[in-house]
Parts: sequence; structure tokens; C-alpha cells
Amino acid sequence: MHDTLKEIQAGLDRSPHLHRIGALFSETVLLKVDGQEFYLVFEKGRIDRIVEGPSKKTPYRFGFVTDAEALRAFWQPLPAPGFHDIFAMVKIGRADIVGDMLLLVKNLRFFKEVLALGREGVAA
Repeated sequence: MHDTLKEIQAGLDRSPHLHRIGALFSETVLLKVDGQEFYLVFEKGRIDRIVEGPSKKTPYRFGFVTDAEALRAFWQPLPAPGFHDIFAMVKIGRADIVGDMLLLVKNLRFFKEVLALGREGVAA
């Protein structure tokens, strides 16, 4: 999982349009997969660092909680229905969104496109 997150970080560094739409996003986001926690620390639209948890001391604004199988389905080049979008995954019961929902909605396009960088062929 950490390797895929590093690939997402590198893909984000190569995406000027994501830098533009995420330029005001400087927050920490929790990605929790099968109980394993990863804190993505964004600084002005870039992933500054990835901190592995668990940590009760690392504050985050919102989190995306899912299982590895669902995340692998989301990261397919052409995801199956229900796995094509983070809210679709929540709707079918394969993910949860926790924390500041308003902040997520304000930065929805940015966050969804960053997560989609994990799809095969997208980050390249």
C-alpha cells in the first residue's frame, strides 16, 4: 500500500492541473485500509509526506476508510459499477467517509483525482 501511495505522490508531482485545483489545500487526510492507517499530509496541493499509523496524536480533517479489496477494485483502469467513485463505494457499503465532510466537498474534485492516480496507467 505504501508503494502505491508513493506512486500517487509522484503522479501528483507530475500533474500541473492538480497543483492548480489543489493550490489552497493544505490539510492532513486519513486513508485507512483494512485497519492500517496512512496520513497524507498535503501542502498547497502536493503530498508533502505520508505518515504510517496508527497514531492517536496525528490530527486529520477527514478520512476515507475502506478495505484493500475494494480499493484494488477502485484502482482498476475501468472500475466496476460501485467502485468507480468514492461516494459510490460508500453507497454500496464498501467505504466510509469520516471527519469534516464540508472540507471534502469543497475539495472533492482534487481529492477524487488524487486517489484516482492509483489506477493502472493513470499515474504513468
